[in-house]
Amino acid sequence: MALHDAPLGKASEYPDHYDPALLFPVARDENRRRLGLSDGRWPWFGEDLWQAWEVSWLRHSGVPAVAWAEIRFPAASPSIVESKSLKLYLNSFNQAVFSSMEQVAETMAEDLSSACGAAVQVEMKSVDASAEAVGRPVGHELIDDEPVTDPTYEYSPEVLAAGVEVVTESLCSHLLKSNCPVTGQPDWATLLMTYTGPRIDRGALLKYVVGFRQKQDFHEHCVETVFTDLMARCQPEKLTVCARYTRRGGLDINPWRSTEPDCTPTPRLVRQ
Repeated sequence: MALHDAPLGKASEYPDHYDPALLFPVARDENRRRLGLSDGRWPWFGEDLWQAWEVSWLRHSGVPAVAWAEIRFPAASPSIVESKSLKLYLNSFNQAVFSSMEQVAETMAEDLSSACGAAVQVEMKSVDASAEAVGRPVGHELIDDEPVTDPTYEYSPEVLAAGVEVVTESLCSHLLKSNCPVTGQPDWATLLMTYTGPRIDRGALLKYVVGFRQKQDFHEHCVETVFTDLMARCQPEKLTVCARYTRRGGLDINPWRSTEPDCTPTPRLVRQ
C-alpha cells in the first residue's frame, strides 16, 4: 500500500465502532534498500516498542474502562503500522464492548500481527499503577555538552569517527530531532547507544546527531540509519542503538536495534 494512501496528514472521521481495517501497513523494505540492505539480511536484532496511553473500551455494564498498552513489533516484521492509523484503530475500541482487559489485548495482538505480518505482543497496563520513568538511564554518559565546531543541520554520516583504543561504554543524547516525512512535524527523541569497539569520537557523534535535525524519516528508519552508519564507520564489535521518542497523539515509539539478541529496552524517560 502506497504511503500517500495513508491517513497521516489528512482529515479523518472519528471511528465509532471497532474496525481493524483502519490499520495501514507500511513496508520496511524501501528504507532498508536505501541503507544498502536487501533480501531480509538485516544485521540486527530488535523491536519497535510502542506505548499507547489512551486505550478505552466498554464493559458489559456500559461503563467505560481505561488502560495503557505496551505494543512490541518485531524488527523482522515485513511492515510497520502507520502511526495515525494505529491511533484511529485504538479509538475504534472506545464504544466497543469487551469482557476483560485480557480480551482487549488478545484482539489487538491478533489484528496488529495480521497487519504487519509477524507476531506482535500486546500487554495492557493499569492506569492506577505506578510506572518507572528516568531522565537518563543509569550508566549512560551524556554527550550533549561535547565541543562541536561548525554544526550542520543536514544528515552527515561522514563526520563519524573512532579512535584505536577499544572500549565498552554507553552514550546518551537528548538532542535527536527528525521530521515526519508526510506531515513535516518534528519528532523529538533521546538517543541511547551502547557499544564495544574503537572509542567513538563524542564530538563527532554529537555533530552527527544534530545533523538529523531536518532529516525526514520515520522513527524506526532513523534508528536503523544510526545503527548502520555506526557499524560502517566506527566498526564496533557490539552495538545497541535505541531511540525513545516523545509522545504524540497518545503514542510514543521506541525502536531498538542491536547485535545482541537478548537486549532489552531502557525504562520510560521523563520526556514521555
